Amino acid sequence: MYQDVFGQDTTLNSRDALAHWDATLMAFMAHGAATPTHLGATLEADPDFALGHAVKGMFYLLLGRRELNDVARDALGLAEAAALTRTISARETSFLKALKAFYEGRPSDAISNLEDVLKVHPGDTLAMKLSHAIRFVLGDGVGMRASVEAVMHAYGPDHPGRGYLMGCHAFTLEETGEYARAETVGRMGLAVSPDDAWGLHAVAHVYDMTGNAKGGIDWLTGREEAWAHCNNFRYHVWWHKALMHLDLGQTDTVLALYDTEIRADKTDDYRDISNATSLLSRLELDGVNVGGRWEELADISANRTEDGCLIFADLHYLLALIGGKREHAITKLMGRMHRDAKANRVEMDRRMAAPGLSAAAGLEAFGEADFKTAFLNLARARSTMQQAGGSHAQRDVFERLTIDAGIRAGFLDEAERILKDRVRKRSAEDGYAAARFDLIAQGRDASACAARVPAE
Repeated sequence: MYQDVFGQDTTLNSRDALAHWDATLMAFMAHGAATPTHLGATLEADPDFALGHAVKGMFYLLLGRRELNDVARDALGLAEAAALTRTISARETSFLKALKAFYEGRPSDAISNLEDVLKVHPGDTLAMKLSHAIRFVLGDGVGMRASVEAVMHAYGPDHPGRGYLMGCHAFTLEETGEYARAETVGRMGLAVSPDDAWGLHAVAHVYDMTGNAKGGIDWLTGREEAWAHCNNFRYHVWWHKALMHLDLGQTDTVLALYDTEIRADKTDDYRDISNATSLLSRLELDGVNVGGRWEELADISANRTEDGCLIFADLHYLLALIGGKREHAITKLMGRMHRDAKANRVEMDRRMAAPGLSAAAGLEAFGEADFKTAFLNLARARSTMQQAGGSHAQRDVFERLTIDAGIRAGFLDEAERILKDRVRKRSAEDGYAAARFDLIAQGRDASACAARVPAE
């Protein structure tokens, strides 16, 4: 038994396999594009490494694509077979249990298995990061923070995962509203682990939530090397920078970033689609003509109508289909969502029912310019929208669509209440909020003028 880079006993068969595994762990912490290459080399060096197969399965499930469930199932089978050929530890067994639960549609149980590891091995950065990642998919910001803070005592100055833990902590602090502290912790973590794109992006979230777009641009500019090594997460960091330029009204820069960075590679990963669709939606809400950019997103999304892995993904596929005016595909996606919600087989089905169905109905109505129906449905979904997963910044596109639907439908008081609540949660009035407060005021002035005009 060998100890990995984080000091955890690991049942590998050679030091060569250990070197590849350590490289896998460090690349995963940094969202490195080389992660699957290192993992492949690990399993080539030690085909009976149960933990390696289990982690591979979880990596694929986190990609949120139905066809990859088969790859995860195969990884689970290989992990269980490997566990029969070699005695593995209780820690490694918990990872296998986590994969099995995740594959069977029980992500909360998968988290519990990983938390079992952390209770005994609080310095296990792999278990910490995987728990963090699955909780993120579930929109569990409070749980993410509790998980990270429960193991902080195990991360001394010499722990190789210390900077990455701080990056995760910074993100959880931001998601739970402690913006100043989040920025401090994120900056400190990046000083320890300069390749931690997650921590760097946590600080970018702070600038977004506090309405300081210029400060956010300054933070990201010149630090491109901190995310250049990343997998598709690098597109997401560019997305954050585009949001900041959008807040400043610099729409030409936003479109340039969209074309040259965010969608330079026409990928079909749901996270990349969500970046693109939410950005185009924001641009259109601000009156910007986005040209034919919806078309390639709609083409991809039309092939994902039967996925049903994540409500977060489905709602962004729906945005793309609405933007591309793909009526048949919209009908297929909506029908499948209703079937899943009614089936109520797994945890994600319940999220499909709420907030999924109301949110989807609201988005569809918005696309049809039925703003009253859009507002009523989106407002109904709003109280449980966090269960769709993702971050506050990512879900903000649904908040904006709700507010804009309310304004367009004439529900000015209701839209204003939601807008004020948005400002309160974000601790600042950004450019979007300022513009919408003006629209609401103009709407009230127009109504008052109309009321004063005598009937003929």
